[in-house]
Amino acid sequence: MPRSEPSKMGKCDGRCTLLVICSLQLVAALQRQVFDFMGYQWAPILANFLHIMAVILGMFGTVQFRFRYLIFYAVWLVLWVGWNSFIICFYLEVGNLSQDRDFLMTFNTSLHRSWWMEHGPGCLVTPVLDSNMAPDDHHVITVSGCLLDYQYIEVLSSAFQVLLALFGFVYACYVSKVFQDDEDSFDFIGGFDSYGYQPPQKSSHLQLQPLYTAG
Repeated sequence: MPRSEPSKMGKCDGRCTLLVICSLQLVAALQRQVFDFMGYQWAPILANFLHIMAVILGMFGTVQFRFRYLIFYAVWLVLWVGWNSFIICFYLEVGNLSQDRDFLMTFNTSLHRSWWMEHGPGCLVTPVLDSNMAPDDHHVITVSGCLLDYQYIEVLSSAFQVLLALFGFVYACYVSKVFQDDEDSFDFIGGFDSYGYQPPQKSSHLQLQPLYTAG
């Protein structure tokens, strides 16, 4: 008898929307990873890598109907919102955070700043010659004419990540709840159904007879 399949029509819209959100998150994270690499921002690079892995896991769980993977993805989004909120506060210098004093984004391994600092829209970079302020293997520059300062570019990028994470969290919780309900309604998903597989049984009426041979 054919196995009953869980109803997919009721949750198709939620699954498709979640896949779209995950795709946007993946594209945004990869784009951000490229610019962080060019700016030697090691802390964001590590966070972006973990985020990419979590998003891929969330997409896999959505396609394969694995609600536990979606729960992990949703928990990670909470941490991701916290990290991006910290970045927003860092670049806006909220509280005791200061870009001039703390090189938190590079783990204090270099003096590099955001790639957008020198390559923002309309920015004009002018090197300062004969400056005693620069350490070895570094140079002092002045940046002027930027249409949008690099701090606000980083803030907008993090705010976009937070927005996607909030939508992703809501849909991940909804879709995982639907998957869990379906799992409770069936014995297995993707395996044998409740009818089960019963191997053939030996006939009980067969009896062994002695064999006689002519002497």
